[in-house]
Amino acid sequence: MSRLTHNVPEPRLPDPGLIVVCEECDSLQRLPELAPGGVARCLRCGARLASNPRGGIDTPLALTLGAAILFVVANVFPLMELDIQGRTQAASFTEAALSLARDGSPGLGLVVWVTSVLVPGLIIGITLYVLTAVRLLRPLPLLRPLLAWLSRFRPWGMLDVFMLGVLVSMVKLGDMADIILGPGLYAFVPLLLFSAGAASTLEPRLLWQRLERMR
Repeated sequence: MSRLTHNVPEPRLPDPGLIVVCEECDSLQRLPELAPGGVARCLRCGARLASNPRGGIDTPLALTLGAAILFVVANVFPLMELDIQGRTQAASFTEAALSLARDGSPGLGLVVWVTSVLVPGLIIGITLYVLTAVRLLRPLPLLRPLLAWLSRFRPWGMLDVFMLGVLVSMVKLGDMADIILGPGLYAFVPLLLFSAGAASTLEPRLLWQRLERMR
């Protein structure tokens, strides 16, 4: 039990002499020791191989926690309300997808819901689960499979594309109806920033190192 509760010092990433494969050009590289904030790049193509972000996992953990709270708010409350000749209709993420399905486009509605609700929710939930377990040094179930699947889910999370669609819709509907911005939209904008910040400060190699130490 002392292994779970005793503080483990933050590793310096990457370990000196560690050999990795560049994901862009497949060349083998021997990584140097990186100081906090340092970045190692491929000698052949210049692609980023690894980094040692300042703050370790605390920064992405805080940003992911904030993103989780904003994600709940953005999905519970309506994004906007349309007032057309006295008739008001509110729309949230799920309601927008259901509206597409009712209008004869069930496939498009499913794609919208999966890419704007399901996958982003999974990414935020898995990231928060893994980071919390690593931060507390608790070997919770399925940590390694979930961390491996996290990179596969990311290309399907399209919150930024959905935001672009919302802006285009607002421009097109501006002359037809009065648009009232809802709490969901006010939470959606910082959600994009928090999600991008968490992704940019998250270093998978650091997590894998911590998981190896927790065995």
